[in-house]
Amino acid sequence: MADHNNTHNSHGGERHEHGSVKSYVIGYIISIVLTIIPLVVVMNDMMGRTATIAVIMVTATLQFLVQLVFFMHIRDGEQPRWNAITLIFGILILLTIVVGSIWIMGNNQIGMKM
Repeated sequence: MADHNNTHNSHGGERHEHGSVKSYVIGYIISIVLTIIPLVVVMNDMMGRTATIAVIMVTATLQFLVQLVFFMHIRDGEQPRWNAITLIFGILILLTIVVGSIWIMGNNQIGMKM
């Protein structure tokens, strides 16, 4: 009889490091700061509408990058290039859906005006 006790997809003795407490704390602090900045700008009406939207967009983008680097470990792993390619593909799909939805809604709005 064959031995069927072999385990596939076993991690065995492999140990994957995901980050230290220090990197998590640094990421958390940066995330808090990037959340507070647009909040203060909006609550105190510090800038005009366009500048406020720009601050929100820039801090949101930076927040996204902080989340990827410090919490999602996009640079870590056996093949970080594949992680980056998957991320870029996901962003491309997301942008296609968002831009397509805005385009369709804009055309519907034009068609509704009579």
